[in-house]
Amino acid sequence: MAISNHERVGRALNLLRDGLYPFVEREMKAIYGDRWLIPAAASLPEHYMARREVQDVLKEDVSALLMVMWEQWNNVFRNTLGRTECSIVSELRDTRNGWAHTSTFSTDDAYRALDSMTRLLTAISAPEADQVEKQKQELLRLRFEDQARRVTQRAAVAPTEGQPMAGLKPWREIATPHPDVASGRFD
Repeated sequence: MAISNHERVGRALNLLRDGLYPFVEREMKAIYGDRWLIPAAASLPEHYMARREVQDVLKEDVSALLMVMWEQWNNVFRNTLGRTECSIVSELRDTRNGWAHTSTFSTDDAYRALDSMTRLLTAISAPEADQVEKQKQELLRLRFEDQARRVTQRAAVAPTEGQPMAGLKPWREIATPHPDVASGRFD
């Protein structure tokens, strides 16, 4: 059974989470040392911390990782990533929220989400980028197959147009009509 675009984006978000966590931890530790979880926690809303440790939240929730990256951009992440990646982080926050709060993604929306995830994962050299890229290519393949199917259907349904080929015999010479049709007495 084919998976929906919503499900496809959800799987890619899980891969994004798995790829981002080691990068976020490494970059935050480079600036804040072993106390990196304190500024990470300060970057998250209080309801994220309800009865959970900060590190567990970050390991389990891509939204939390993206929030930390956004909030700590100037202090931490702009040292290794550029403005393009900053924009991608912002876009992926919206994508994740859209995924969490709605049930549908158009093919174009899903492709853009997968492409943005691939770009961010590639920028941080995460191995998960290859898996998201495969999902993106699969989505493109499905899209092109659907387009080809529609073109074929349109061509099959399209009326015959244009001039008949020269030298073809009239149909009455190939198939002789029934005598009552030929004489005009058919009711």
